[in-house]
Amino acid sequence: MKDRKIGYKWIYIICFLLCQMTWSQSVFGKWKTIDDRNGITKAIIEIYKEGDLMHAKVVKILEEGKKDALCTKCKGDLKDKPILGMKIMEDFEKNSKGIYKGDRLFDPEQAMTFKGRVWLDEENEDRLKVRGYLAFLYRTQTWHRVVEN
Repeated sequence: MKDRKIGYKWIYIICFLLCQMTWSQSVFGKWKTIDDRNGITKAIIEIYKEGDLMHAKVVKILEEGKKDALCTKCKGDLKDKPILGMKIMEDFEKNSKGIYKGDRLFDPEQAMTFKGRVWLDEENEDRLKVRGYLAFLYRTQTWHRVVEN
């Protein structure tokens, strides 16, 4: 009887740990962007997975007066295309440290493409760090998880 109780305790512990692992946050989902220079809330970005790669697109523009913004500074196929629905991250790969890295982090306001890194904030998994690199210079923004009801 005592062995059976010990066995049940182990089963409960294992189930609890497995549930904790599945409940842990990931980079995937919707994120609110806030301009780190002026504090203006800009957009909602959806980060999603295709195969083993991470991608992101603009799903809602929140900035006043920019809801129908076009990529006027863009060149080529993106010239004068709506920013809403635009893919801004493409083919980011996850490394062993849980950081996603890629060569296409696109800023439609500046019409510039950067190398990028994306990772969850260690102190708060409802914050996402997004860093763009241009040569040895970089800039990091903090995005905030959108909790949908």
